[in-house]
Amino acid sequence: MIEYLSTGLRRALALGAYLALGAAFAQTPQPAQTLQPAQPTDGRIPAETFFRHPDISGAVLSPSGRWLAMRTRHGGDRVGIMTFDLQDKGKTLQTVRFSDADIRSVDWVNDDRLVFDLVDLEGGSGSQRFAPGLYSVRPDGGELLQLIRSYDKGYVSRTRQIREPLNWDHSLLMVPIGDGNEVVVGENLYDGVGDLVSVRAKRLDAGNGSTSSLSFGAPGSARRWWFDPTGEPRIVAAVDGPYTTIHWRAPGKDEWVQLARFESLKAPFYPFFVDTAGTLYVTTPDGPAGTDVLRRFDFATGKPGADKIVSTPGFDFSGRVLTDPVSGKAVGVRIWTDAETTAWFDARMKALQQAVDAKLQGHINIISCRRCNDKDAVVLVHSFSDQDPGRYWIYRPDGERWQFAGAARKDIDPAKMATLDFQRIKARDGADLPLWLTTPAKSAGASAPPAAVVLVHGGPWARGGYWHWDDTPQFLASRGYAVIEPEFRGSTGFGDNHFRAGWKQWGGSMQDDVADAVKWAADKGLIDPKRVCIAGASYGGYATLMGLVKYPDLYRCGIAWVAVTDPRLMFSSSWLNDISEESKKYGLRTTIGDPDKDAAMLKAAAPVELAGRIKAPVMLAFGGVDRRVPLEHGTSMRDALRAAGNDPQWVVYPDEGHGWLRIETRIDFANRVERFLSTNLK
Repeated sequence: MIEYLSTGLRRALALGAYLALGAAFAQTPQPAQTLQPAQPTDGRIPAETFFRHPDISGAVLSPSGRWLAMRTRHGGDRVGIMTFDLQDKGKTLQTVRFSDADIRSVDWVNDDRLVFDLVDLEGGSGSQRFAPGLYSVRPDGGELLQLIRSYDKGYVSRTRQIREPLNWDHSLLMVPIGDGNEVVVGENLYDGVGDLVSVRAKRLDAGNGSTSSLSFGAPGSARRWWFDPTGEPRIVAAVDGPYTTIHWRAPGKDEWVQLARFESLKAPFYPFFVDTAGTLYVTTPDGPAGTDVLRRFDFATGKPGADKIVSTPGFDFSGRVLTDPVSGKAVGVRIWTDAETTAWFDARMKALQQAVDAKLQGHINIISCRRCNDKDAVVLVHSFSDQDPGRYWIYRPDGERWQFAGAARKDIDPAKMATLDFQRIKARDGADLPLWLTTPAKSAGASAPPAAVVLVHGGPWARGGYWHWDDTPQFLASRGYAVIEPEFRGSTGFGDNHFRAGWKQWGGSMQDDVADAVKWAADKGLIDPKRVCIAGASYGGYATLMGLVKYPDLYRCGIAWVAVTDPRLMFSSSWLNDISEESKKYGLRTTIGDPDKDAAMLKAAAPVELAGRIKAPVMLAFGGVDRRVPLEHGTSMRDALRAAGNDPQWVVYPDEGHGWLRIETRIDFANRVERFLSTNLK
């Protein structure tokens, strides 16, 4: 069993010591700040501080540890790449920045070349229909190459093309270890209605654009690939209607062998990682709750082995295997339970982790190391908590030297942020009900429990949260609200039983779980039960509306955005609906209901049919070009509420899709939410 710190224990550690350490490095040169939001006259932190894009979005060391590449807004309004020469006193290089696009992700191919793709953060989420492409560049910004086209965007004219780039329907799959120049990409093949049919894997030279196939002999319906650290294909998952087949290619072999075939929602195991020696690690459900554990696959028996490599009781095992950047040997496992932690197999890495944790107490500290066993080892530390969006450090164990590299959000003061805690309670039927509680800092002289917002996550077949800083709960807490986020049945990450218990329970026990979480917080005296608003997006928006229908005395108001208002529309074949035909035919019929056999149940679970029962004030917000939950969901619900005499607050963001991407949209929506809550939770 993996040992991990609970959020309560992390809270008990010395946050003050961590902040003092930050002050000790205050003299470290930092890039100029480009955005300084004005403070409201009442002293509250402005919405822009929470919802603008981060100053630093990520950082990664080059294979040798000489270079640090950082995705950052420093030096301009767009997210670019800045590279630091760690062997030359941290000399800064402006590697690449576009005037009409932002760097989405970046990785090192070798010490002489990076690869990256793009997104347009100034466009709405509905305008992100161009492909992200793939580009490569040298650390000094030279030899900028386009490897994969970005669909219908003009910034590609800045790139140099050695040969014809790959079409936009290719994407990066992995970057192998070693000092080679190749990456692995996948060609996505679609059918006539735009649904993914298969993925063909290829090697792509990041220096000249040449390619070679990795798909010889693989099944034609391959959807997902697993590679060993060197980039050799080892596992393919192929889809055939409701079935998934797992195929294996052993080291030194050319043929693919089928390991298993199963219904996609009834997997006895699922591939997780393959090491350089050809050891296959898989996840399997275990115990009464069916929580996933990590095991080795036994090729002699054709089944997962009996021994558990990693078990995280109460949680599905989730994370990734960490490998040595030179040998590819597994040296540890990164694990997500209530929070992120790392279990190191390698003694040197374990000692480095302990040294970092002792210095940066009260935080989760994610480390990556280069030249780890040498005297001149260099360690990148990403340190964050529920109150701190994150800071980056360079640590050199030789001489215990620390260098502050930057903060994810420089204008966030962790001391002013709310705290987040994880709880496990019992639902009314005795079922396990995990939840998250964000508690605002108490105002001077305040004694009464705060008003609350129950924030329902989308999916719904997803996990809602983990222990970190999150913009929306923190914004709401800064306005004095407690935030309750239930991991209702149907949520993933807490065992197969918890997931399956939500099947065909839209508006049923899934909705009851949300109400039970609110009642628990009220019974504990953590919130004012007379001042509670329910809110959420997508499925969370659906649960908001059904909560107002089913529990009218529990909620004073509801805020639903990009909300499903009629589950029957999810089975529509309209071009406006981007849910795959395969999902409509198989997965959704199992998890939500069959539109024919369960027609009565789905009608009874449609908020648009029940608008007359909603008496509380409602705020509805939708994206004008949302293809996951088309605008029809919103307009029909708006009209039904108006017909019932309950005219909702209504806003449509024309260029947004299934969620808000533009900063202007995010800030406008946050301010609308603040005003709505202030009016209705007095």
